[in-house]
Amino acid sequence: MATIAAYTGPSAGHVMPMVGVLVALRARGHRIRLRTTRAMLPRMRALGLQADAIDPRIERLELDDWQSRSLRDDLHSIMSTFLERGELEGPDLRSLLDASRPDLVMTDINCWGAAAVAEASGLPWVACSPYAPFVRSAGLPPYGPGFAPGDGPIARARDALFDRLVLRPAEARALRERNALRARVAGLPPAASNDDLVRSAPLTLVASAEPLEYRHVDWEPDLQLVGDIAWEPPEPMPRSLRGIEGPIVVVTTSAELQLDDQIVRTALEALHDEPVTVVATMPAGVDPRLEVPPNARVVEFAPHGPLLDRAMCAITYGGTGVTVKALSRAVPVVVVPWGRDQFEVAARVEHAGAGVRVHRRRLTPAALRAAVREASGMRSGAQAAAEGLRAAGGAARAADLVEARLPGDEDPTGPARADDHAR
Repeated sequence: MATIAAYTGPSAGHVMPMVGVLVALRARGHRIRLRTTRAMLPRMRALGLQADAIDPRIERLELDDWQSRSLRDDLHSIMSTFLERGELEGPDLRSLLDASRPDLVMTDINCWGAAAVAEASGLPWVACSPYAPFVRSAGLPPYGPGFAPGDGPIARARDALFDRLVLRPAEARALRERNALRARVAGLPPAASNDDLVRSAPLTLVASAEPLEYRHVDWEPDLQLVGDIAWEPPEPMPRSLRGIEGPIVVVTTSAELQLDDQIVRTALEALHDEPVTVVATMPAGVDPRLEVPPNARVVEFAPHGPLLDRAMCAITYGGTGVTVKALSRAVPVVVVPWGRDQFEVAARVEHAGAGVRVHRRRLTPAALRAAVREASGMRSGAQAAAEGLRAAGGAARAADLVEARLPGDEDPTGPARADDHAR
């Protein structure tokens, strides 16, 4: 059996998908050496993973893109944080490799310094991405604003304008500064393009699947759609949420601060007289002054899985993890994208016919109530998304793909096991 060194960033939305794959690999007898957030260590060790904490300075470098006033500023803010973290990740991962002498290394796609060290190590290397990677793809609009695919003259002009004014300047800066980071932390030569940087891992596991994700003719074999791979901690349901009867609408906000609490406030007002129970989770913190109507419950944390198993609809901020988790249960979604990759998530939900997008600037109780009613009737699209996510194989197929990269295995794309697709 192999030793696998794994390195995650500080975002829970990135930790959980990688852990889902690591748990599957551990069940097959592989030894896992993991570096992750300090708060996750007890849970990881309880799963049989040998875990210790990433450099604490990394966790203190929080995203502050919630202060941005445009998508361009948003991209620059996120990039700056990833670069700062990368300076610390590089030596942090190198010390893990020196201590564990692994057969393979896995990294979070957002860990740019760790990626450079993984590439320079010469070891088999797999990246894990809980969202569609920031790469160009033939026949599809530029990544970022959540444009719907289109090939007419208006769509082509729209795409070209965004590409010239926003995307290319952002890519040029990312290429320049990531190449400098690669040289400093790992002594690597410069990459030729941003796509080369994002696709530098020989294999990247992408936690989505068609028809939720677009069809990409130029992704395989290095970018592989594996469906819902996230691990969910077996937390007890908060006392305030026990005994709820009747239909549920689940409302979620980001675990990383982005001031998206307005989604919860609007949902509580929009649905206060509807025949549903609204259950809202606010992991970034619940304002004690929040007015909660009788048909609603608001908590900082609750396990989403058991709630979504009973939900008629989910209202999300556009985080890939919770959106995929809802759709894997055939629960239609209303997406209110707040920033980051969330506009792209909303576009994909619309593309799949599995839900509705509400623009942040048009978020009113009336608009949200109408969107919930519309999305609740899109069960067939949500069911198709669920079937696609299931067919992609999940954590079991992801583990197959990782094992295929271990020394001695000749097939780098690792065909999925027949019993995985029968689940």
